[in-house]
Amino acid sequence: MKINLINPHIDDLRTLKVRDFISLTGTVYILRDMAHKKLLEEKVFPLNLKGKIIYYAGPTPNRKNQASGALGPTTSSRMDKFCKEFIKKTGIIGIIGKGARSKEVNAYMRGKVVYFAALGGLGALGGNCAKNSKIILYPELGPEAVYEVQFENLPLIVAQDLKGNNIYGE
Repeated sequence: MKINLINPHIDDLRTLKVRDFISLTGTVYILRDMAHKKLLEEKVFPLNLKGKIIYYAGPTPNRKNQASGALGPTTSSRMDKFCKEFIKKTGIIGIIGKGARSKEVNAYMRGKVVYFAALGGLGALGGNCAKNSKIILYPELGPEAVYEVQFENLPLIVAQDLKGNNIYGE
């Protein structure tokens, strides 16, 4: 079964179960290690992410007539050292990435954040699902900058639901 999520709200995510396939349409914020680090060092947080979904990815350069280059997932465990503080400061409701998270991060996300896994080989498809993409913070970081991307029908799987059920196990 495929679930269509359009500009999801936390209430929409409560019904999701681990292993659900979803099609996400809406605005997602893309950031990786360096952007997490810089954002968490800011005295005043420069971006309102409350109720938003972030994606651990580093876009490749755009090709002609495309909103984005490839948008494949980054290994999520690389962000585990930032994750708890980032969730606490931002109020995000979803994270897209790939691979298992630490037990501590899994426990912290329970009840707060849904973890979505991007399917293997999603890079090119992810770029094709991007309808609009722009750098909104830290352009000097290149692919590590913060991007705002409007996706249409981005295919994902629920890797951890709000109840803490996890596709990777504990």
